[in-house]
Amino acid sequence: MKAPFDISVRQRRLTISFLFIVGVLNYIDRTIISVLQVPIKTELGLSDTQLGLLTGLAFAALYVVSAIPISRIADRSSRKMVIVASMAVWSIMTALTAAASSFVLLLVCRMGVAIGESGSVPATHSTLADLYPPKKRARAIATWALCLPFGMIVGYLAAGRMADALGWRMTFMVIGGIGVALAPIAMLCMKEPSRGRFDAHAGTAVRGDLKSALLTLWRIRTYRYLVAGGAVHAFVQYSLMLWNAPFYARVHGESLTEVSLYLALLNGAGGGVGIYVGGWLADRLGRRDMKWQLLVPALAILIMMPLAMLQYFVASPLMSVAIGFLPSALLVFYLAPIVAVPMLVVGPHMRAFASAVMTVIFNVVGLGLGPLVTGIISDAFITHFGMADDSLRYALIVVLLPALLASFLFWKAAGSLSGDMLPQGDEGDSLPIAEVQPA
Repeated sequence: MKAPFDISVRQRRLTISFLFIVGVLNYIDRTIISVLQVPIKTELGLSDTQLGLLTGLAFAALYVVSAIPISRIADRSSRKMVIVASMAVWSIMTALTAAASSFVLLLVCRMGVAIGESGSVPATHSTLADLYPPKKRARAIATWALCLPFGMIVGYLAAGRMADALGWRMTFMVIGGIGVALAPIAMLCMKEPSRGRFDAHAGTAVRGDLKSALLTLWRIRTYRYLVAGGAVHAFVQYSLMLWNAPFYARVHGESLTEVSLYLALLNGAGGGVGIYVGGWLADRLGRRDMKWQLLVPALAILIMMPLAMLQYFVASPLMSVAIGFLPSALLVFYLAPIVAVPMLVVGPHMRAFASAVMTVIFNVVGLGLGPLVTGIISDAFITHFGMADDSLRYALIVVLLPALLASFLFWKAAGSLSGDMLPQGDEGDSLPIAEVQPA
């Protein structure tokens, strides 16, 4: 096994900081399309179904095509190179979105963004597994994953104000330009840790054809249940997150600036609390029994559902936001455990691949189908029941229901975890968890 300190403390801090920054830019990009779909719909005359396709399925389709082959490269070569190159690609495509003059061109740009973003997350997950030992990994990943709510806060606040001041096209141009400028700096500052530093053995490497690699993952029961549960819950999560902006704009008549503030509080602040507390609880309870890494999100989902339904039914937008803070936090309790648990059952030379397979399925079912199905349901309520804007309220209630299945699947995964865990190596004098914080 590699020595725990094959990189310096300073290099480790720089690496985790830039992984955090890359993640922030990733989620800023995903967030601004949610907010900017309101002026995009107005200018280009798009339907709700087209918006659902644009914000979901188009992105997920290219993510599926590119994530797995890029992850196999990351498992065999420099993960740092994969992460930086991915950021450069998606940033260029984000900037090019500013020139789109039709639905088809917007679709092409979102597909280009998906190709870039598909390479970053699996390589990042694999790198994090070699920065922190198993018993501190969920909390470490949760701290890194704060890039999601932080990116959302920046994205929501910036997108609404920039769109009001500069227009939606210039907003895409500015956000994309920042990522392009940051890529060479990240390349110079990041350091890649040795692969498998905290593992007792190297595990099974990804060799041979894709079918063999997928069969290796399929044989791990915990991984099967975890991916299935995460995919179903991602369907609910992306449906709510990507349609909350139109919900508050259309149902409650709020301006883009007000909507941006509401979503910064819900998905940003609420999501940040949920991600960190979910990871902290998973590690804290996991000291007694590692199955709590998965029981924590299973229970959080059951508490979240009735509160989220109440959020969409109250008449006051301010009351809706106040109620919605807690379900927004509980909605993302699962994010750290679903990254940490595969690292316990999959060897170090398969981790980017395992993460990519999981992320692909999440994006197909969650990002691809969630927003699209929500849009279709909303359009159906308009067509068959004449509900107008209120149709979105009931569509969001409908797409909440599959979360019950997600909770059950996480519970099943928890039951098989102890039998699937790989032997773990000596953690040595691993770094304190405070060092996960971005510099």
